[in-house]
Amino acid sequence: MNKSKDNIKEDIAGVLIDSEQVQNKVKELGKKISRDYKEKNPVLISVLKGSIVLLADLLKAVDISCSVDFIAVSSYGENTETSGVVKLIMDLRESIEGRHVLLVEDIVDTGLTMAYLKENLLTRHPASFKICALLSKPQRRQVNIDLDYIGFEIPDDFVVGYGLDYDEKYRNLDYIGTLKPRIYQKNG
Repeated sequence: MNKSKDNIKEDIAGVLIDSEQVQNKVKELGKKISRDYKEKNPVLISVLKGSIVLLADLLKAVDISCSVDFIAVSSYGENTETSGVVKLIMDLRESIEGRHVLLVEDIVDTGLTMAYLKENLLTRHPASFKICALLSKPQRRQVNIDLDYIGFEIPDDFVVGYGLDYDEKYRNLDYIGTLKPRIYQKNG
């Protein structure tokens, strides 16, 4: 069943980070990235699908020459908890050897996906490697992963919006909200 945008808002328990806060933070991250990557022509790699909204806004917030590429992995499927197994679904289209790489991610919780991607991408010999995450849940970390650019540290709530989804819904919300448990909790 497809839900209209009005109906999906009924599934939101509350707004954790409103649209204005998100946009202000992305602009702030863009300024830092622009400063740090001045004259380096980095490649910003979006981890699909969740970070596509962040990448689009981040590209508008940086004032440097850069390129983009995409990589897709899966560790959640239709679940709200990671399986712990990261599967590469789509690889980069271009070589990153000798390039300055900024991996752009929507949320880092356990760190398993980021650790996998970092290890994978470092074998390709980039000039440098950093991670930008809009959201971080440090209390959920299972592996230590350094995040170079962090938008917000958030509590251990199930969040959707601004690219984050549950069952491929809610990505189009312009804020970060908590989902009502009845939406994702299984009966029985």
